[in-house]
Amino acid sequence: MKETDGGLISYFSKISDPRIKNKIDHKLVNIMIIAICAVICGADAWKDIEFFGKAKHEWFSKFLELPNGIPSHDTFGRVFSLISPKEFQEHFINWVQSAVEVSGGQIIPVDGKTLRRSYDSASNKAAIHMVSAWASKSQLVLGQVKTNEKSNEITAIPELLKLLDINGCIVTIDAMGCQKKITEQIIEQGGNYVIGLKGNQSTLLDSTENIFKKVSNRELDSGEVDFYETEDKGHGRHEIRSHFIAEVPSDFPNKKSWKGFETIGVVVSERHKKGHTSRECRYYICSIQKNAKQFAEAVRSHWGIENSVHWVLDVSFREDESRVRKDNAPENLAVLRHIALNLLKQSSRKASIKAKRKIAGWDNEYLANLVWG
Repeated sequence: MKETDGGLISYFSKISDPRIKNKIDHKLVNIMIIAICAVICGADAWKDIEFFGKAKHEWFSKFLELPNGIPSHDTFGRVFSLISPKEFQEHFINWVQSAVEVSGGQIIPVDGKTLRRSYDSASNKAAIHMVSAWASKSQLVLGQVKTNEKSNEITAIPELLKLLDINGCIVTIDAMGCQKKITEQIIEQGGNYVIGLKGNQSTLLDSTENIFKKVSNRELDSGEVDFYETEDKGHGRHEIRSHFIAEVPSDFPNKKSWKGFETIGVVVSERHKKGHTSRECRYYICSIQKNAKQFAEAVRSHWGIENSVHWVLDVSFREDESRVRKDNAPENLAVLRHIALNLLKQSSRKASIKAKRKIAGWDNEYLANLVWG
């Protein structure tokens, strides 16, 4: 490396090199940097990364020592299929935590996404499923963990939470994560939770529904329930969201077996579009206090991981179309996309992620500022 050592590069240069020492033509850190830059600028496959590297060879030479030129696409593919995903993710999380302070009160949605084309029918390998954490205020991916092939998000969420500093933060999870061990872990790590309820916890759901039926029947006075309403209009759609939150009664079934369980909430969404009206109720268990505005913010922020991460990865990074399948490569390429997304999100330039990727490919100075600051 030349004088640009430090920051992002200092974290990823520490990754263990899995290659045979006497057969190394290209430094691992150079492979990492070229791949990160290429993915930022629109590369979706190993051949794209090679073509990008060769097109920018002269520019890369200002920052990197490249005695053997730009690696081939086979080299990129082989190296990323061998790198330990766990180690790569740990360095990614360390880098993010050094770059942004996840302050108390920040909402951290946790949600999963399947990389649909990562399955390999020849080797009977299922598509990989990644669980990610998102800092809603900082607008950054905080970390990600792959679920085991024969498992689901229930086992991956605790692994991911262990890697994160959630002290003073509110973790939001959908109904899949409504598990006693997960709520216990969040509280023990100093966090709070707002977790969705569905049929997988039927006793909790039925008891919560019964309490809020009393609200609609006015059997509970206004002091027992806090209320907050939001309204959205646009594209012929009018939606009113009513948020109710109440303290958990002392006789609530199994209350003591859920650590930190303080409140229950419901969001009633009423949508009006083209003369049609629909109504939906979504229920939650929470460790936060009886504050409907805070509850509403937590619920709304959870949708942010879908709109600001999953949707962007599919539309701008074409993640669902990726056919990278060999060994650790799909998981490591997913981390590269998250690195690229975070760097682009941190940029103050007013443009969409898709536009920023194009600008980075056209403007070397902008790309250099993204990667080296």
